[in-house]
Amino acid sequence: MLAFAVAVFVAAGVFFLTWDLLDARGLEPQRRIDSQTLFDMVKLAFGVVAGAGALVALVVAYRRQRVDEDAALRDATRLHTERFTTAVSQLGEEPAAVRLGGVHALAGLADDAPTDALRQTAIDVLCAYLRLPYTAEADLPAGDADARRTYLALREVRHTVIRLIRDHLRLPLGHPHSWQGHDLDFTGVTFDGGDFSRATFCGAGVRFSGAVFAAGTLDLSGAVFSADAVDFVGAQFAGGAVLFVGAAFSGGMVTFRGATFSGGTVHFNGAVFSTGAANFAEVSFSGGTVHFSEAKFPSGTAEFAGALFSGGKVGLVGAEFSGGTVSFAGAVFSGGDVDFRWAAFSGGTVTFVGASLTGGSILFGRTVFALGTVDFSLAEFAGSWVDFREAQFPGASVRFRQAVFTGPAIDFTGASFCGSVVDFHRAVFSGGSALDFTQAHFAAGTIEFSEVHFAAGTVRFIDAAFSGCDVDFREAALCGGTLTFTRVALSGGTVGFNGAHVTDGTIGFDGATVSGGALDFIGVTFSGGTLGFSGAVFSDGVVDFLSSVFSGCAVDFSAATGPVPRNLLGTGAAAVPAGVVLPAHWQPPGP
Repeated sequence: MLAFAVAVFVAAGVFFLTWDLLDARGLEPQRRIDSQTLFDMVKLAFGVVAGAGALVALVVAYRRQRVDEDAALRDATRLHTERFTTAVSQLGEEPAAVRLGGVHALAGLADDAPTDALRQTAIDVLCAYLRLPYTAEADLPAGDADARRTYLALREVRHTVIRLIRDHLRLPLGHPHSWQGHDLDFTGVTFDGGDFSRATFCGAGVRFSGAVFAAGTLDLSGAVFSADAVDFVGAQFAGGAVLFVGAAFSGGMVTFRGATFSGGTVHFNGAVFSTGAANFAEVSFSGGTVHFSEAKFPSGTAEFAGALFSGGKVGLVGAEFSGGTVSFAGAVFSGGDVDFRWAAFSGGTVTFVGASLTGGSILFGRTVFALGTVDFSLAEFAGSWVDFREAQFPGASVRFRQAVFTGPAIDFTGASFCGSVVDFHRAVFSGGSALDFTQAHFAAGTIEFSEVHFAAGTVRFIDAAFSGCDVDFREAALCGGTLTFTRVALSGGTVGFNGAHVTDGTIGFDGATVSGGALDFIGVTFSGGTLGFSGAVFSDGVVDFLSSVFSGCAVDFSAATGPVPRNLLGTGAAAVPAGVVLPAHWQPPGP
């Protein structure tokens, strides 16, 4: 009846729409009708009846199809459940061959599952099998042949599960047997190898939380992570290797937060982090190695914030950063190495803000920083060696603002600075620290030491060349330690100590050559320590002591050549300040 009523309603609607389109005003009354009109009326009646019947038949057929589909789904579900029960029972059998049969049966059930939920259930059981208690090879009783045979049989079953999951994740998303987009839970699994290479993880999470990597190789080389997260939180890496070689992270995150590396290796060599992230925050490295060699970070992130390095190595040799970020903020380095040698920065950021470096090494030798940033602000250097030897800084920024240096060295030997900024604003140097710019070349940019406190340690610019860079020691306080500019060549730019206070320690320009630029000691107070220009050559440029005060500092210009620096000599009996040694040709004429 409902179908008939709908048919009548539709017919009426069509009639009145046609009436309106014809702009009809009414019906022409007619006492008699001819045979043609009668025939048209009969055809119309039969057409209405036929249309209503067809509509009713269509509705009935649709409802019958729905009933048949529901019945088929119930039958398929029932059959699936029966097969599922059989397959699961096979997984519990003792013989490895029976278990293998159960594994393949479950994989087939997932492929044939009538619904996504039933497919997910089959996948969950396969993952749950891997989570069952498992004794790794290293924990087997010594010399027990039966135990080893049992182990090898179980390992074959487990590796078959991993291989089947991988094969289904390699199928494209639209394939009827693809498992992409489904949840994969490997929480607490003990891995002694396995192959997920070239798999695609998208649309759902992949969890390795608390997993133990005891031996063998887990291969994720060439895998694609395009959504959500891959979770290694709290995982233990005690041996073996995990390979992300050539993997692509285009939206997902791989997180190792809280994981422990006491052995083994994780390789991200050649991986691409386009928008994704690798999170190693709060990880403990007491051994093992994490490699990012030749990895690319166009906009992604590698996070080591709060990590503890007491051993092991993190290698980023040859990595490329064109916009991404690597963060070691708040990390503690008491051992181990972080290696950025030959890396290239064209816009990315590496931050060690607030890090504590009491041991180990951080290596940036021969790295190229073009527009990128390396930030050690607020870091504490008490035992680590930071190596920037022969690095190139064409427009980059390196910050050590308010950092504290009490030991080992930061080495910029042979580095090249062109348009870059190296900033030590308000840093503190004490103890046996050393900052070395020997043979460095400064063509442009700024080296900032404003308001720095030198209580001990050494800053060296031996044989450095300044052709356009500004070095600023404005309002610095030197109460110990040594600043040495021995044999520097100043042909451009400015080295300025304006407003600095020298109460102890040594500033040495012995053998320096000033042929351009400016060397400013404007408003400096020399109340102790030593200022040396022995053998310096002043051929051009400006050396200026305007408003400087000499009240106890030893100043040595012996064997210096060239014109007398501006505002060094006074007039009258006090023309030569106390403690200042001049070459003979600079001595003012007698009264």
